[in-house]
Amino acid sequence: MGYPCLRQLERRRLCLALVLAALPTVAANEEVPVAHQDSWGDFWLFRFLVNAAGYASIVVPGFLLIQYFKKKNYLETGRGVCFPVIKSCVFGNEAKSGNQEDALLAARNETVESSTARQIFKLLFCAAGLQISYLTWGVLQERVMTRTYGATESDSGEKFKDSQFLVFMNRILACTVAGLYCALTKQPRHGAPMYKYSFASLSNILSSWCQYEALKYISFPTQVLAKASKVIPVMLMGKLVSRKSYEYWEYLTAALISVGVSMFLLSSTHDKHLSTVTTFSGVVLLAGYIVFDSFTSNWQDALFTYKMSSVQMMFGVNVFSCLFTVGSLLEQGALLESVRFMARHSEFAAHAVLLSVCSAFGQLFIFYTINQFGAAVFTIIMTLRQAFAILLSCLIYGHAVTVVGGLGVAVVFIALFLRVYARSRMKKRAKKPPAEPAVQKV
Repeated sequence: MGYPCLRQLERRRLCLALVLAALPTVAANEEVPVAHQDSWGDFWLFRFLVNAAGYASIVVPGFLLIQYFKKKNYLETGRGVCFPVIKSCVFGNEAKSGNQEDALLAARNETVESSTARQIFKLLFCAAGLQISYLTWGVLQERVMTRTYGATESDSGEKFKDSQFLVFMNRILACTVAGLYCALTKQPRHGAPMYKYSFASLSNILSSWCQYEALKYISFPTQVLAKASKVIPVMLMGKLVSRKSYEYWEYLTAALISVGVSMFLLSSTHDKHLSTVTTFSGVVLLAGYIVFDSFTSNWQDALFTYKMSSVQMMFGVNVFSCLFTVGSLLEQGALLESVRFMARHSEFAAHAVLLSVCSAFGQLFIFYTINQFGAAVFTIIMTLRQAFAILLSCLIYGHAVTVVGGLGVAVVFIALFLRVYARSRMKKRAKKPPAEPAVQKV
């Protein structure tokens, strides 16, 4: 009587094994060959959970230590060699500076006289630096995540799978560059508790991982448009995290962006990405990228209430990013495997290093451009960069865009330029003397 039950149990186990083995195949499409999904362990959701568990193994002990030092009132009772480090990491200088120093710095920059020719040269330098850094980064990102390495006539080659290693490479170079910049230039006295950077760091890591991983399931132009549409979740997150209020034109342009992205996505349904599971995976990863990235920017805005520069913010966030990613990679044994892949394929090693260089120096160009010309000029440059990135990707990697999809892209970028124009008009009105509007009303 026991044998039928045993046979039934064996059948159930076999069915479960087949389902688990089939998951990666279902999640893959024509452009994602078996090399990306050798086993169910390569499925993106499984990798995400494993990475999250690795970060939790660092975050949870750190959280418990912070709570311990705060309950012990370590700031008053602590002594010894470790006291300055623990004070900086856990307590910092709790007095916030607001934006007074930033305002003084901006006023100082505005008083510096400069010739028109020099300003034009600076603007061209900033625009060229941003375009070269991020266009190169975009092309390499798509190359690394969607193409094989070591392909020959008899061998199809292999693809690089671990997006987290690329995040680690980007962050360690960015941390080094920001650290050197802070050491060589005069910076404000740091006041924020170091552990507060970990929140922005964790969301930044997860957003970058989702960004790389999404390229296994969607095209690069789709990803760029999704980035452009992140204004909507940023606004939602701003309401939730920072209790911000928005103007009517911000809601209008956000709606236009939504319409444009919808037009592009709906017109691309006949493309190579036919699997509904693949499409769903790509959408989920893009949504994850947008949500995590929106939290990062809002949390960083809150941190700027402490006395710090943008480069100090870059350094603080990237220090924790390096800690989280290298810890998770070592726990999984993925760091050595990625290094072996680099040793096998020198072309990949060059691409990974160049990716990191473009990412690190691109961030420095961002800070310099905003400092010299303001956020409006920077936004225009980066919006043009997104349009160029779509065009470049279509030319190099052969992505097809329909007429409706092209109109959708146009609607998105028109909405983005409208946002820049409306924001600059609002700032000009805010700078007018208080008596002038009263006279106009009378």
